[in-house]
Amino acid sequence: MIDTNINLERWPFRRFVDDAPDRLVAKLKARGVTQAWAGSFDGLFHRDIAAVNQRLAETCQQFGRDFLKPFGTVNPVLPDWHDDLRRCHEAHKMPGLRLHPNYHGYTLDDPRFAELLSLAADRGLIVQLVLSMEDERTQHALHLVPHVDPKPLAGVIAKLPKLRLVLLNAFRSLPVLKAAEVAKAGQVWFDIAMLESVAGIAKLIEQVSPERVLFGSHSPLFYFESAELKLVESGLPEPILKQIRSSNAERLML
Repeated sequence: MIDTNINLERWPFRRFVDDAPDRLVAKLKARGVTQAWAGSFDGLFHRDIAAVNQRLAETCQQFGRDFLKPFGTVNPVLPDWHDDLRRCHEAHKMPGLRLHPNYHGYTLDDPRFAELLSLAADRGLIVQLVLSMEDERTQHALHLVPHVDPKPLAGVIAKLPKLRLVLLNAFRSLPVLKAAEVAKAGQVWFDIAMLESVAGIAKLIEQVSPERVLFGSHSPLFYFESAELKLVESGLPEPILKQIRSSNAERLML
């Protein structure tokens, strides 16, 4: 199993059982995960993005880059973001980026967002765009962050045929029935961490095809077992489940 959606460091508003990297790695391996794509909670809140990405790269190296794949933060609102992008690719050899527009203060129709996607695509980097981090009902009262508005997204990515885009935690702001519109605009994949409702995975597949769905747990902020149970509940045939568990992510990482 490949988990395309985990985070290292600590969420600032509460602790989790598995928020220490050694505990999280042990938990993932115990559940059969053979590779995990890791972002950093620090990337949402820290202004020193270079240091955030350096720590992320070092932690992934500590636990093995074959297992932990670092996805670096780039914040296009900050003045040195072009250099952060360059270091992610050239210095840290990261396979991709993880973007948080709602925490960094820009929208998807911001020209800097389109420029960032274009530069990442030119470098062959996977881009993970996080539309939500928390259910709005569990957010801290003094730090309420709206979900990312996905409406401009299809128009932006339609102009970037080389871009490989993964939407993480998409379904608090993007209805499943609207996913097809985004998927048709380019090379777009969706993880299942915030996919709810009975037969949710089957409904998503009807919209975007089995090849565009990835396993993602959003650990440690979400329970890993929640994502696992979505696969069990789906009742889908084993060949499709294998695609979601690992094959789609393997092809995307090539």
